[in-house]
Formats: sequence, structure tokens, C-alpha cells
Amino acid sequence: MKIAILSRGPRLYTTSRLREAALARGHTPKVLNTLRFAIALESNDPDLYFRGKRLTRYQAVLPRIGASITYFGTAVVRQFEQMGVFCANSSIGIAQSRDKLRSLQILSKHDIGIPATTFVRDRSDVIPAIERVGGAPVIIKLLEGTQGVGVILADSIKVAEAIIETLQSARQNVLIQKFVAESKGRDVRAVVVGDRVVASMRRVAQGSEFRSNVHRGGKAEAIELDEAYQRTAIRSAQILNLRVAGVDMLEGKDGPQVMEVNSSPGLEGIETATRVDVAGAIIDFMAERVDFPELDIRQRLTVSKGYGVTELQIPEKSELHGKTISESGLRARDIIVLKAERRGKLTPAPHGSHVLRAGDRLVCFGRLDEMRALVPRPKRRKAKRLTKKQIADVLKEVPSGDSNVPQSARDLEA
Repeated sequence: MKIAILSRGPRLYTTSRLREAALARGHTPKVLNTLRFAIALESNDPDLYFRGKRLTRYQAVLPRIGASITYFGTAVVRQFEQMGVFCANSSIGIAQSRDKLRSLQILSKHDIGIPATTFVRDRSDVIPAIERVGGAPVIIKLLEGTQGVGVILADSIKVAEAIIETLQSARQNVLIQKFVAESKGRDVRAVVVGDRVVASMRRVAQGSEFRSNVHRGGKAEAIELDEAYQRTAIRSAQILNLRVAGVDMLEGKDGPQVMEVNSSPGLEGIETATRVDVAGAIIDFMAERVDFPELDIRQRLTVSKGYGVTELQIPEKSELHGKTISESGLRARDIIVLKAERRGKLTPAPHGSHVLRAGDRLVCFGRLDEMRALVPRPKRRKAKRLTKKQIADVLKEVPSGDSNVPQSARDLEA
């Protein structure tokens, strides 16, 4: 298998290890500088050029896209996808995970533990925002910081307000996040490859440093994650459309709290701590999946007018509750269930015997009008009628002689 490793640092530990793992398995890896690509766009013929020459054919791509080149890097990965080349991580997944706000917005829709987080721009909203996440101390994060850079602990509201104002004046977007005190300067890193956690470690901050990143001097130790942490790591990566990811979690009193999902996780720290061949696991996974390139299901399945892909949640007191997919009549209505999710447990391509329950989330393909009919219309809030006494009390506050105001409660009721 011919593999393109997109990296600007061929001598970096992670890039070197991935190349070595590929060679050891009989593949042909090539490290390509992402910035040396040129994208060629023609009707029915997407193509790429590298160093001015048309790119030869590759079977798989392993993106290592740095934060400073996210836009161009994801464009290159997207072009490989359009050319039908398998990419270990999708362009959408890389873009979603790189933006901390965007990734947390996506995860917040699901049953995934995340620290209370807020995002504001107006100065007058800063103090209320800090209070919403539980008050000081709080964590202040730059949206696109990496390796612990741009992560600040503010001990008081005044300090937090000053830091946020300074960063915003420098045109930096920042998140305000709850400080999970029980984590005590520790976090968990799990490397997800495909649908499993291949290695995990706990990182512990040293001295007065609250950031546990290895690049900030944190000490790492191998650990075995329990089912809840493994499930959270795998689901977080899948929700963000990542096949290879480093998921950072805090050990909160209520369970795992996802801080960040990294689409280009470094391997030096976790391979050193765990002695696991993570690079080899990534290459093996790619070899297994190379026959299945990235597929934009919405583009491919919305060719027919009136058909599309959407996510439905089965409401309470639904006629579908308690029925199997075969009994539900969905197929007769031209609706196919592609995936079912219940309390974090995913069932891909569920069989006809799969029983549906209220609260289940279904990813379906089918007739849009039929799927729309399954979505309950939101109840309209009834206008609250004021009593005569309440109307009279309101009128007492109105200056006398105002011709635009009704002169009595009876007039107002009319």
C-alpha cells in the first residue's frame, strides 16, 4: 500500500514512527510537505500537484495537519477525498476538532460529559459568564491553542476579566471554562483508532503548574481505562468524524469530562508511557480500511428529489415506541434506518428485529415529507391573560391623559 503522510516535519518523532511502522509492514510510505501541494479543479477531474508535478496515485493518506495551516491543510485532505483516496481522518473532522468552541458545541448535543463552558464577546457579559460556569477560579482558553499554550488559570473574577479583556483587545477569541478542581492537575489521554482505544495514559502536572501536558513538564503513566472512559473517548472521536484521535478527559466527580479531541495526536508521550505500538495500530487500521474511502452520504443519497438524510429522535408517546423496525412501517414509508443510538450505545445498520424506544436517535435516509411527519410540532405557548386586578395595577403606573392608553381594564381586555 502506498501511503502519503502529510507532514511538514519529517524528522519529528510521530512522523518518523508512522513511517517506520509502515515500512515494517511492507507498505510504501512517503512524507509529503502539505504546503507544497497545488489543488487543480476541473469538471469531473479533481487532481493534485506536488512540487509542480502531477501527483502519483496513493492508496491512503495520513494527515498530520498543524494548527497554523488548518485551512490549507484541510483543503488538501478534502481534495484527496474527492479523488477517492482513503484518508485516516476526514477534512471535516480535522476542521471541527481544531476549533475548541466548535467541537464542544457539537459534543454538547450528545450525552458526553464536558466542563461547563461559555463564549462571550461583549465586556458586560464576562462576569455573568464566569458566574454561569461556577465562578472563580476559571480556565481561559484560546480557541486554537495547542500543547497547553493559551490556557490560563484565573484565580479571581477581576483577574479573569482583565485577562479576557487583554486577549480580546488583541483580537483573540477565548473560552471561559469551569475549573474542575477534583482533577487536581491531572488528565487522561486516550488514543482512539477506529472503534477502539489502543492506548491510554494519565498525565500529572508538576509543581505549581496546573497544565498536565507532557510539553509543559507533566509526568505520564500508563493506565487501563474503565468502560465509561473508553466509551466517552470513542464516541467523542466518532461524533467529530475522526478515525484517529487523541481524546483528553478530566476525571470529574460525575465521570469523564472531555476537554479536547485532537486530530493529530503526538505519539512520543503515550508510546513512551505505555510501550504500545500506537503507530503500528494506526497503519494496521488504514490497511484494513483502504478499500473504503471517505463518502459524503448526504451528497450521494440526495440525488433523487424529495429524498435525503436526517437524524430523528423518537418522541415520548410515539407510535414507534416498543415496535421493531419491521413492525414500525418505516420501510413502507420509504424510510431506511442507517444507525440507531440509545444512551450513547450505537447500533449501525440495525436489523428489522431492533426494538425502538422513546428517546432513540435514528439516522435515516428516505422521503423527506414522511420523515418530517414523524417530527412532532412544537407546542405553541398560550398567551397568559391578565386578571382585572393586574391590569388595573398596570394602569396605575401610566401617566393620566395619555390618549394612546386604554382608560379602563375593560377597554384593555377588549
